[in-house]
Amino acid sequence: SIILINDIGFESFNFKKLGTLIGSNESSIYRYFESKHKLLLYLSSWYWAWIEYQLVIETYNLSPSEKLQKAIEIVTRTTKQDSNFSHINEVVLNKIIVNENSKSFLTKEVDQENKDGYFVIYKRIVHRLRDMISAINPEYKFPSSLASTIIEGSLHQHFLKDHFTSITDCNEGTTPTDFMKNLVTKTLNL
Repeated sequence: SIILINDIGFESFNFKKLGTLIGSNESSIYRYFESKHKLLLYLSSWYWAWIEYQLVIETYNLSPSEKLQKAIEIVTRTTKQDSNFSHINEVVLNKIIVNENSKSFLTKEVDQENKDGYFVIYKRIVHRLRDMISAINPEYKFPSSLASTIIEGSLHQHFLKDHFTSITDCNEGTTPTDFMKNLVTKTLNL
């Protein structure tokens, strides 16, 4: 599904095409996912769980300032293949998240899906960033907003870098990570 969504886009993706690609019938896929939207929610959750795993491992035992800088790097960087997860191509999944992540929650069902726990991992990452921001500057009034902006803003900047180069300063030499680190440093007066 990851490869097919990346190749043809989420709008053109369907379970019939996936079934043909994997040599299975469409109905067998529906046993696991009731819709392509639920599949996108699953892929998104898997991606954010993988990012959370990196956050926990790579920020362990760092000072508060180093921890926040490393966390920004983790949630904003260009993804590299992780050999620990050979069954998932994280590079391609990252492209899907950059292009399609907002489709997982910009729906009429978002409130019910939120109640059902579909976004718990994503929200945990925002809360981890929020807590790192508050640890550095407890007086800062908008730690949750800044944390969610770091994540969503970096996805947006990655998209602009690839598709609308005239409206971003991110390019091969300046990454969304550079931009977000600068934004946070200036915002928190670090």
